[in-house]
Amino acid sequence: MDFFTSAMAELERWLAVSAEFSWIVQVFVIVLLTLFANYFVRKLFDRLSSASVQTSVHFDDMVVETARKPVRFFIWIFGMLLAADVVKDVSNEAIFDIIEPIREVSFIVLLAWFAVRFIHQGELTVQMPGVLVNPMDATTASALGKLMRLSIIITTALVVLQTLGFSVSGVLAFGGIGGIAVGFAAKDLLANFFGGLMIYLDQPFKVGDWVRSPDKEIEGTVENIGWRLTRIRTFDKRPLYVPNATFANISVENPSRMLCRRIKETVGLRYDDASKVAQVVSDVKQMLIEHKDIDNDQTMIVNVDAFAASSINFFIYTFTKTTDWIEFHAIKQDVMFKVIEIVARNQAEFAFPTQTLHIKHEPEVQAPDRAG
Repeated sequence: MDFFTSAMAELERWLAVSAEFSWIVQVFVIVLLTLFANYFVRKLFDRLSSASVQTSVHFDDMVVETARKPVRFFIWIFGMLLAADVVKDVSNEAIFDIIEPIREVSFIVLLAWFAVRFIHQGELTVQMPGVLVNPMDATTASALGKLMRLSIIITTALVVLQTLGFSVSGVLAFGGIGGIAVGFAAKDLLANFFGGLMIYLDQPFKVGDWVRSPDKEIEGTVENIGWRLTRIRTFDKRPLYVPNATFANISVENPSRMLCRRIKETVGLRYDDASKVAQVVSDVKQMLIEHKDIDNDQTMIVNVDAFAASSINFFIYTFTKTTDWIEFHAIKQDVMFKVIEIVARNQAEFAFPTQTLHIKHEPEVQAPDRAG
C-alpha cells in the first residue's frame, strides 16, 4: 500500500513537472517554425524577384519588392504573438492583456506599410521609360506620391486610435480647435508647406532643372523639392537649402527650359580697314547662315554698330540650336575662330585701343643781337 501511494505521488509530481515545462516546448516549437517560415519566405521572394525580372510587366516587380519586408515582419510578429498566447495560458500577468490590441494594431500598421512601399515603388516606376506612353517627371511623381503617403499615414493613425478605444470624433474636434493655435504658432511652417504645394502645382521648376534668382543669390541645380525646403546644389557643389515660402516672393529664372542659347559679341576692326568692313560683315553673316549648329529660325543680326574711339565695331547676334552649356561654348568657340579666319582672309586686322599724339613744331625765334 505504501508503495502504491508513493508511486502515485511520484506520477503526479512527474505530470506536474511535465505540465509546467510543456509550454516551454510549445514556445520553442513556435519560434523554430517561425524561423523556418521566415527563411522559406525569403527564398520564395528571391525566386519571385528573379522570375519577375525576366518579364516585361512592371506590376509584378512592384508587388514583389513591396511585399518582401512587410510579409517577413508579419511572420515574426505572428509567431511572437502566438508564443505569447501560449505563455498567457499559464500566467495570469496583466501585461498579456495587450496581446490582442498589439495583434490588431500591427496588422493595420503592416498593411499601411505595404501601401506606402507600393506607392514609393509606383513613384519610381512611372518615371521609367517604356512604362507609360509619356513618362511622368520626377517632380510630379514625387508630389503625387507624397500626397498619397500622407493620406495613408493620417488614415492609419485614425484607425489605430479607433482600434485602441479612442474616440476619433473627439480627436478630430480637438484637432479643429487646436489647429487655430497651431496655425498661429507654426505660420512659417505652413507657409513653407503651401509654398511647396504651389511649386508642385505650378511647376516653375522640377528636379534636375538649373534655376537662379535675380532677386537673391540663388543659382544651381534642383536636387529635391520637399514640403518645407527645396535643396539646390550650387555650381561649386555646395548644398543650398531654400524655404519654399521664399519662392512665393522672388522671381525665378529657369535656364533649363531655354529653347536655344544666344551668342552676342562685338568685334572691332581698325579704321585703316574701313573699306573692308562691309565684306567682313557679309562673310560673317554668310558663315552663320551655313553653320550647322546655328538656328536660322531665330533672330540673326550682323551689322556695324558704332564708330568707337579706336575701332569700327560690328556685332554678332544669333542663337545656337543646343541648350547644353558645354556644347554651347564649343559652338561659340568655333564661330569665333571662323570670324578670325574671315578677318584674316579679307586682309583686315582687329583693332585695339591706340592713341595718336600729334606734336606741333613751333618755328625757332632768333634772339636779337644786343652786342654793341
